Amino acid sequence: MASSSSSLPPPPLSPRHWPTWFGIGLLWLLARLPWPLQRGLGHALGALLHAVAGTRRRAAARNLEVCFPELDAQARARLLREHFAALGVGLFEFARAWWGSVTPMRRTVRIEGLENLEAARAGGRGMLLVSGHFTTLELCGRLLCDHVPLAGMYRRHDSPAMEWAVKRGRLRYASAMFTKDELRASVRHLKQGGLLWYAPDQDMQGKDTVFAPFFGIPASTITATHQLARLTGAAVVPFFHRRQGGRYLLRIAPALADFPSDDPVADTARVNAAIEAMAREAPAQYLWVHRRFKRRPPGAAPVY
Repeated sequence: MASSSSSLPPPPLSPRHWPTWFGIGLLWLLARLPWPLQRGLGHALGALLHAVAGTRRRAAARNLEVCFPELDAQARARLLREHFAALGVGLFEFARAWWGSVTPMRRTVRIEGLENLEAARAGGRGMLLVSGHFTTLELCGRLLCDHVPLAGMYRRHDSPAMEWAVKRGRLRYASAMFTKDELRASVRHLKQGGLLWYAPDQDMQGKDTVFAPFFGIPASTITATHQLARLTGAAVVPFFHRRQGGRYLLRIAPALADFPSDDPVADTARVNAAIEAMAREAPAQYLWVHRRFKRRPPGAAPVY
């Protein structure tokens, strides 16, 4: 079953978790800094990460090279710096979403397409909101929860202390949280007319993955969007979010027509295309530090 904040187990407090709790406490304090100061610190942190996070920087640079071949080296280098600045600001946004106040963001957010949510929910139909891994993911999810009862699907943290703290923070605003292993609970939530948000755009492996185009490159992608829509009859609705200076734009597109089809590969390609369109609209804010093309089709040359 999905957890509520009242049903969470006690936090793990043994000494081996104390360093993690110290880090969580620091993030909790940083989440309470004034928002203009957080943005400034975020840009500085992004510049630092760009300088010292060599492995991630190289992965992001390679992603930009293969996804934006039309850009010259100077333009890609500028986009890479902008991406790390977005990462730095995003870390403060995550902390605010989990443990702080989003009142400053509520004053500047614009939401487009709420009528598409209502249309897709007509008749008690469940809804699967599909997004990508953008630096604004957590904050904009919280802002959308001001308007609809939204549940989320996520990957469990390796650290028990971080898992407990983040899940407790998310359950302040989400109606429920499901791990990626809680398929039955997710299906039941959608069949009952619930809204479920998740991002299927990370490199995956296993029997439920296919290679579908992403920026014209075969990317190992989970077919869960097709499977969940087929099992539940839920509408699949692309959800885009971006930061515009100090403002935020949330946009809910119309539900994908004739989805699912009988072809999981074609459906997965449609989902990837929707996320690609989002990434092209706000390229600096997509999570390029993730090695999206790590797994390759048989015989294909490695990307990294």
